[in-house]
Amino acid sequence: MRIAIIGGGAAGCFAAANIPYQKGREVVIFEKASKILQKVRVSGGGRCNVTHDCNDIEELLKRYPRGSRFLKKTLYRFPPDKTKDWFETRGVELKTEEDGRVFPITDSSQTIIDCLWQQMQANKVQLRIGKSLTGITKTEEVFSISFSDGTTYEADKVLIACGGFPKTQQYNWIKELGHAVETPVPSLFTFNMPQHPITKLMGVSVPSVTVKIQGTKIVQEGALLITHWGMSGPVVLKCSAWGAQKLNELLYDFKVFINWIQYADEEDLKQEFMNFRQDRGKQKIATKNPFGLPKRLWEYMLNQCEIEDGVRWGELPAKAQNCLIQKLIRDEFDVKGKTTFKEEFVTAGGVKLNEIAPSTMESRVLSGLYFAGEIMNIDGVTGGFNFQHAWSSAAIAAESIVATEK
Repeated sequence: MRIAIIGGGAAGCFAAANIPYQKGREVVIFEKASKILQKVRVSGGGRCNVTHDCNDIEELLKRYPRGSRFLKKTLYRFPPDKTKDWFETRGVELKTEEDGRVFPITDSSQTIIDCLWQQMQANKVQLRIGKSLTGITKTEEVFSISFSDGTTYEADKVLIACGGFPKTQQYNWIKELGHAVETPVPSLFTFNMPQHPITKLMGVSVPSVTVKIQGTKIVQEGALLITHWGMSGPVVLKCSAWGAQKLNELLYDFKVFINWIQYADEEDLKQEFMNFRQDRGKQKIATKNPFGLPKRLWEYMLNQCEIEDGVRWGELPAKAQNCLIQKLIRDEFDVKGKTTFKEEFVTAGGVKLNEIAPSTMESRVLSGLYFAGEIMNIDGVTGGFNFQHAWSSAAIAAESIVATEK
């Protein structure tokens, strides 16, 4: 049996690594780039966030803005614990960080790449790079795959694991196979705030803030990072994931409100300020920040509210106090655009899930055709969840392909 895997990313390579060598079985990965596993290489800042240490499936499903019903079946079959076992039994030591993210103990994505490559070699997987696909057709029981260099390959089974595409027309060859596609939009992007004075604080991070997007139900909590173009960090990426379609409709032009200190009630904060006046009346506001905010961010807020360095808590004017309270719990920013990082971030959209069987990853439209990874309309927030979907879907697809072998 000849098995063609389209895409040499996490899903494609993991599927190949899970198809044992057997005489008469040929497994070939076709990758359009010059190297495989590029997203794995850059993920997690080059450390590779392999998965997340969450094996409560109901809780795990909450990390996927799209595809949770489908994933309920696949993640039960191949949860994070199975991912960890797979790599650890092949010599990869893993560690779990405080936030639940799982990394190789080496803090190097090369460890994961080497493990996958060694297993693929043991399985005698063939790799053909620089192979840009132009179309797939099926006649009787055989698939014919065409490439831009004029070559073709005939396969008994085809696994499409090439990741998501940013443009609808890039899915045309899949549509020609009879599949419907959910329009792709970017997910996991950062917020651009051109010329906003807060960008001068680039590099400043706050461990826990609340971000709300005006005019939507999108509210997320988490760490925020100020960059030279605007804002990033887990909380921003989560907002962009859950709001991928809505923010696309808004053409990435919207307002966000940030609560920097997690006080939910303005009246409570006003009372806190009264306490500061009494208890810290002679202390300078600029040098005594009671909220644990980074020094540069606190100075920025005071500057925005025109509170001079020498002003003491007992001397704070009512107008300046009201301004500072609003800055702390409802700071308003205009977002004008987004920044995505081609190799690492993901796409919302893809092949519609009602056309794929979650128990096998096989197409309901065309027998012998399988899907794995981001090509499907599934995406997760940052934290190892997208890789977990890639491993789960690939492992199930590989098992199903082998099980149908004549």
